[in-house]
Amino acid sequence: MHIMLGVHLAGVDLNLLVVVNALLEERNVTRAARRLGLSQSAASHALARARALVGDPLLVRGARGTMQATPRARSLEAPVRRALAELSTVLTRAPRFAPASVRRSFRIVASDYEVAVLLPPLLARLRVEAPGIDLWIVPPGEAARDALVDGKVDLVTGPLRGEAGPGLYQRRLYDDRFICLVRAGHPLAGRRMTLARYLAYPHVFIAPRAQPGSYIDEHLEGLGKRRRIAVAVPHLLAVPRILAGSDLVVTLSERAAATFAPEGELVALPTPIPIPANTKGMVWHERDHHDPGHRYLREQLAAVVTPRDSIRR
Repeated sequence: MHIMLGVHLAGVDLNLLVVVNALLEERNVTRAARRLGLSQSAASHALARARALVGDPLLVRGARGTMQATPRARSLEAPVRRALAELSTVLTRAPRFAPASVRRSFRIVASDYEVAVLLPPLLARLRVEAPGIDLWIVPPGEAARDALVDGKVDLVTGPLRGEAGPGLYQRRLYDDRFICLVRAGHPLAGRRMTLARYLAYPHVFIAPRAQPGSYIDEHLEGLGKRRRIAVAVPHLLAVPRILAGSDLVVTLSERAAATFAPEGELVALPTPIPIPANTKGMVWHERDHHDPGHRYLREQLAAVVTPRDSIRR
C-alpha cells in the first residue's frame, strides 16, 4: 500500500516543522532560536523557507516590535504540534511484543542435528508462551547465509566457525562433543575403543548434502587414516534402525545421539581419538537484531539448551 503524499512533501526538510512550531509558540525569532540552539539568522532563514512553502507570511510585525500570527499560521499551530508529538512517539516508543497474542512465522535453517536437539523443547515452550508462532525449517546449504542476508530466512543454526561475517550477529548455544554409537551386542560394546578397532568396522555416515568428507574425517586424515563408509544417509531418522540390524558404527554429536535413546538398544562409546567439541549456535542479520519478535525467538532457543541427556554407555 502506497501513501499518497502532497506534491511538495517529499522535498520538505521535516526539521523545518520543529522550527515553525517554536516560532509559532514563541512569536519571536530570537527566543525561538535560543530555544532550539540555533543562531538568529538560521531561525530567520527557516521562517523564510516556511513562508515560501505555505505561501503565507505566517508571522508579521506588530506594535512595539512584537510578531503576530496570521490566520494561516494560527490554523497550522495545532496540526504541527500534533504531528510532531505523533512523530516523536513513533520514533521513541519501542513496538510492543506480546508472545501470547502474536501471530508470526519464522524460517529457520537447521540440519537434522539441530532439529532433533532444539526443536522439541522449543516447540514445547512456544506452545505455552507463544502458540501463534509458526516455524518453517529450511535445510542447510552453501547459500544459507546469502539467504539470511537477502531476507529469505530469519535465522541460521549450526556449527559456528570464526566470525559471523559483515552485517551478521551470532550467538553460541552449546558445545557438543562427539561419541560413537553401536547396537547392544555389537563386538565393540563393552570394549575399550581403540583407533584400530574403530577403523576395523564399517561406518554409517550422515551426509545431508550427499558429499564425502566431515569433521571426523578431517581429523583422521591428519593421522594418515581413513575409515570405510559403508552407508551414507542424508538424515538421522534411519540411523537407529540401521545400527540395530548391523555391526556398523556411527560417529555423531552426543546431543543428537541422546534423541535416539527411545528408538532402541544403543550403546555409546568414546571416540578413539580426541576430537574437539563442535560449537553450535545461531546467526542472524542486523536487520532483525532489535526486532522484539526475533529477539524473543533467539532467547527461547538459548533457553532450551539443557545439559546433555544421559544415554546408555
